[in-house]
Amino acid sequence: MTVTETSPRESLVERLFRPVDIASLAAFRILFGALMLMSIVRFWANGWIRDFYIAPPFHFHYFGFSWVSPWPSWGMYAHFVVLGLASALVMVGLFYRAAAAVLFVAFTYVELLEKATYLNHYYLISILSFLMIFLPLHRAASIDAWRNPALASRTAPAWALLLLRFQIGVVYVFAGIAKLGSDWLLRGEPLGIWLSAHTDIPLVGPLLAEHWVARAASFAGAAFDLTVVFFLLRDRTRRFAYAAVIGFHFITGMLFPIGVFPWIMSASALIFFPPSWPRPLLARLSRRFACSIPEDLTAPEPPRTLGAWQRMGLALLAVHAIVQIALPLRHFLYPGNTAWSEEGFRFAWRVMLVEKLGYVELRIHDHATGRTIRAEPSRWLTPLQTKMMAQSPDMILELAHHVADDYTRRGKHVAVYADAWVTMNGRPSRRIIDPSVDLTTVQDSLLPKPWILPLDDNAEASATASSQP
Repeated sequence: MTVTETSPRESLVERLFRPVDIASLAAFRILFGALMLMSIVRFWANGWIRDFYIAPPFHFHYFGFSWVSPWPSWGMYAHFVVLGLASALVMVGLFYRAAAAVLFVAFTYVELLEKATYLNHYYLISILSFLMIFLPLHRAASIDAWRNPALASRTAPAWALLLLRFQIGVVYVFAGIAKLGSDWLLRGEPLGIWLSAHTDIPLVGPLLAEHWVARAASFAGAAFDLTVVFFLLRDRTRRFAYAAVIGFHFITGMLFPIGVFPWIMSASALIFFPPSWPRPLLARLSRRFACSIPEDLTAPEPPRTLGAWQRMGLALLAVHAIVQIALPLRHFLYPGNTAWSEEGFRFAWRVMLVEKLGYVELRIHDHATGRTIRAEPSRWLTPLQTKMMAQSPDMILELAHHVADDYTRRGKHVAVYADAWVTMNGRPSRRIIDPSVDLTTVQDSLLPKPWILPLDDNAEASATASSQP
């Protein structure tokens, strides 16, 4: 059997372990490593290492990871040097598996340091770098394969390719499902807010202020996310779909500050092309690394029965797939509008769904004196932390506990209340936290949070109607 042939009689095991051309997997490794290296250099050049991880005296933590803390200043810079080196080693395929493991651990550590910097593409990078530890992406166009010809191979098991396609497909499909709501489809928000901020663009600028443009773009964005994976999988539509991928991510990258996410998705979408698509490029690389791509086209036959390690590997792949499908669906376990409460919102590919602005003032009550003072969160936070905290109830809760701990260190026992107001997707500002709840008595958990006030659009509509003559 050649590397491209399939048989309708193949069992599931044979299909998963059927050899496929390794070229696209090697190209994925090279592009991913290069983009990661560019991202690390960009982080350093913009001064974000100091701004995000060294300068803040306090950091917001993810649930269950309050024990993660930053290195001293020199240590954080050294950490990013290690990150850049690991990215470069992944790119060239030198000590590949160890480099991928270091990249996963080091990057995920940085991601866990500060919840205020959460972005969907950081989460995606952690997932992909974790999967790459176990994928044989270094068996072609790599220094490892050049140094050890016995490692080199023209093929990889099909499950490696299918796993990456699944992971990228999950991002698009769940991003599309998340857009099937009234704000996105009926109100054209938050695209209307974002597009109207770019009316200075030559030629098309004035159109961006038109509401019908925002609604049309919202429908197009939802349709793109929901269908692009299926079009990428079809031979007849793949080239057109990839052109749409490039156009979509170029536009979003130009209009919105979402970092390297558009370029990671554009590069990753190439995994849906036939596995041999980069073969001409890898052939040129093989002239430099003569042993990195063997000339023998013979591929091993897939196993008909699995050994213990193979069965365990497939079981872990199944667990990973279940988790990746379950996490984006967990928001259905929470009541109300979870874009408002942000319960089950992170790690769920709910991309570009909200534009929120908030204002928080803390009321700090001293139990000993009975005195209550009002304080701005900026006393404890950086501007970025203040902005992100003001729209996120769980971060407001964590700040309240931090403020109480700060007073405890000074020998005072206080209660902390929050007057927190948020506007979401152009709605009038309204309270998001119950102002009568002493937040120091509340412990964060994964359960629904009754101290978060619901978003009641019906009440807003009734109030608006009753105010009209």
